[in-house]
Amino acid sequence: MKIMLSCALLFASAALAAAAESSFRTPYYRAALAPDQPGFTELAVDSLGKEKLAVNVMLPLTQNPRKYHTVRSGNSVEYHADGSGTAAWTFTFTNKAIVLRSEYSSQQPPQPLVFGFNPILCHATLLGLFDDSGAIRLPALLHFPDRGTFRITTPEKGLALVYDALRDKEDFVRVTFPPATAERPSVEYRWEVTAIYPIVEGIMNDPRYDGFRRDFLNILQINPRERVLANHAASDPVAFTVFLYSMMAAHMPPLADGLTALDIVRQTLDRYAGGMKGYGMANYKDDPNLKYDFLDTYPSLVMASTEYVRASHDRDWLTKNYAVVKRWADQMIAFDSDGDGLMEYPVSGNSGSWPQQISVRPSNWWDTVGFGHKDAYANALAYRAFNDMAELARMNGRSDDADVYAQRARKLKAVYYDTFYNPATGVLAGWKSADGKLHDYYFLFVNGMAVTHGLLTKEQGNRVWDKLLAKMKDVGYTRFELGLPGNLIRILPEDYADKNHRFGYSEREDGSDGFQVYENGGATACWAYYTIQALRDLGRDKEADAILFPMLKAFEDGGFQGRGPNGMTYDWKDWNGGPHGYEGLLVDGYSTLLAALPGGGR
Repeated sequence: MKIMLSCALLFASAALAAAAESSFRTPYYRAALAPDQPGFTELAVDSLGKEKLAVNVMLPLTQNPRKYHTVRSGNSVEYHADGSGTAAWTFTFTNKAIVLRSEYSSQQPPQPLVFGFNPILCHATLLGLFDDSGAIRLPALLHFPDRGTFRITTPEKGLALVYDALRDKEDFVRVTFPPATAERPSVEYRWEVTAIYPIVEGIMNDPRYDGFRRDFLNILQINPRERVLANHAASDPVAFTVFLYSMMAAHMPPLADGLTALDIVRQTLDRYAGGMKGYGMANYKDDPNLKYDFLDTYPSLVMASTEYVRASHDRDWLTKNYAVVKRWADQMIAFDSDGDGLMEYPVSGNSGSWPQQISVRPSNWWDTVGFGHKDAYANALAYRAFNDMAELARMNGRSDDADVYAQRARKLKAVYYDTFYNPATGVLAGWKSADGKLHDYYFLFVNGMAVTHGLLTKEQGNRVWDKLLAKMKDVGYTRFELGLPGNLIRILPEDYADKNHRFGYSEREDGSDGFQVYENGGATACWAYYTIQALRDLGRDKEADAILFPMLKAFEDGGFQGRGPNGMTYDWKDWNGGPHGYEGLLVDGYSTLLAALPGGGR
């Protein structure tokens, strides 16, 4: 049935304007339809309705041998195949929604709608739950990071969308909508523009938080081939970042009727619990450089499991998976090779120990920097994870287990500060190598996480952050719209694991030519949350805001997504803003938005 809408009634201040015969625009989206086959030639979306619609997210339509002619009536466009009086597909446009309707004809059965999205411009993802065939059941969300979101629903039961994504050889994100069939002669899909974010009193009408409202969902990207949350839709699933997804999912309102972000996290945890390997796990994709599980892998999985159960109250999942999560926690204990309470990585981390041709990766997320042996970052995560595992054990009625993990947390905390504190600099070092040397490059994320997870007293934390902020001022880092550097001073070549200059290695002995490239002091949104939240926990709100608000503006402007003129991407930048990344979108950085929540979302 054609829907005829009154502009005066529905679009008094935001009228649909047809720039061409089949073009439509509202404050929330703009769309242009192909004249000879059902599909978009242009699509842009703005969940906040501020007409931020410059970027067309569509790939060119593939050539279709079947030709259609269009009939436009008001705000609807029908596509008719030759020889059929029935509209194969009808597109109807309203202020915040697009409705796609397919009608079956035995003369010309309608074809599926295949939408290809351009990940070079915007890393689209389809968020939902997989069925047994690998398609995503409806309802689902079609999300365009830094742009907006369509909630996709249907009155039909059992419909699912085919979803695929690929990078490098081809770059695409593709979603296929099944047409009407003889068995199901009419099918309808409703795309409704929505914005999904936690409601926080006092900031909802503050434009400084537009990036918070627009981008809170950016942390979630599903890789359709692995059926798991990943760096982005066509990138690797990463075991040591799952806890970031759960931290943010716990604060998201429902995505649609019967669908929550926690459901999507559970789907990912089920894959890992079932034995799937992600990056950071030994022998992932048979990579010879991944000889060992990273030290932050199992803390991440334990923390994510606890956050999921805590927020969802899904005790059945806990009962079913308790043994698996316990095994993850016990792997953390097994890494304590010398019995002091800290995990030790099997690689020494000694200066000069990294070969010219990389043969083994370091111990954590910062996988080009020479973290090894006693790793301050991974052990800060382990402290939180042991406490979380104790909580899970109590929930599951395992008081003896709870005592074991609580004791492990206390033992780790008792030695943490003395192990990693560097009296020469007044801050925590990144790692202590097997030869007893501290490796300290003023790592912001290490010191931020230590404060945020409660491993330092408030007095210790303030002393450390006095030194770090003074060093930041001394080295001249002020461009917080770029994010934060992981380290404030150059990492020397002997402490850099990946000897590729493109990833931050220095050919010069003083480390100067690799500094500010990628993980060697490059600016990123990743792990900035822990700096901002540490400052909040220490009562230093003014200093925290000085970092947060420029980053919120950059999120709103899409400053951490996309490709620069040099072919590299903006998820990593030098201190002048030049791109040095390769992912194009790295979801980890959007965890920074937690710092806008009261208590940092904890």
